[in-house]
Amino acid sequence: MINLTINGQAHELDVPDDMPLLWALRDVVKLTGTKFGCGIAQCGACTVHLDGTAMRSCVTPVSGAVGREITTIEAMSDDKVGKRVQQAWLELGVAQCGYCQGGQIMTATALLKQNSKPDASEIRDAMNGNLCRCGTYNRIFAAIEQVSDTEEQS
Repeated sequence: MINLTINGQAHELDVPDDMPLLWALRDVVKLTGTKFGCGIAQCGACTVHLDGTAMRSCVTPVSGAVGREITTIEAMSDDKVGKRVQQAWLELGVAQCGYCQGGQIMTATALLKQNSKPDASEIRDAMNGNLCRCGTYNRIFAAIEQVSDTEEQS
């Protein structure tokens, strides 16, 4: 049995230690907001937070998440910064197909929680590797800048 804390709730999962966290979240816990994109940590669609740090869940074994706080896109509306990021996404019409946007929001939120006023190069560096097939990069960048321009982060 694997014991995980996901979005503040304890979960006991009967899964192999080496199962990717992505599949435990999606198939076992039924939190399907985290998406499968590439399976090799290159696209960012599977991004979650482990202890506040953006991590690719497709290559993170569940055993690597034991004793850590796992946060998924489903909990972002309860997070002060995450909620602001989601609001900026809506205001600027960032999403088109939306498939990658959970991972984009998770990465942007982790960035803004670590650095509430990132400059352009810090935003580009943090978001590098989060792929968007629809090409909404300019709107993603603008949404992150909009949130960083607001007062009082965290």
